[in-house]
Amino acid sequence: MYIIEKLTYTLLLSFNPCNLFDYYDVEELHGLYKIECLQHANTSASAYIAGLSNFVPKENGEYLDDDKRFIYINLTRCTDDLSTITLIMHETMHHSMWLHNYDVENQEEEIITWAEEEAKVIYNNVQRLLNTVENEKD
Repeated sequence: MYIIEKLTYTLLLSFNPCNLFDYYDVEELHGLYKIECLQHANTSASAYIAGLSNFVPKENGEYLDDDKRFIYINLTRCTDDLSTITLIMHETMHHSMWLHNYDVENQEEEIITWAEEEAKVIYNNVQRLLNTVENEKD
């Protein structure tokens, strides 16, 4: 698991989505289950989790607006520029909606702009990581 601490969330990157369950030491994560993850094929075309943006799991399952959050990107699904940026943008939109209190009526442009700018930063992190992993194979 590659971990990058950001201002409003922790960015988690890995090639296996089941790592998320291990990282947080949980069997269930926001309605997703480790056992189902382990049973699902994790390929570039299909995965139990391609990406996820949510609160860091708590045992009691009760979340407050100021609880810590994460964005997870499954690097196995990052096969080309288009699929990579759209996956990242999808997850940053979820986080941006939360960050802007779901106030689309008054902050629509801010929500989209924040997600877009953050997606660029994450994309660059993902590309650097993928290039490093590829170079290590050589």
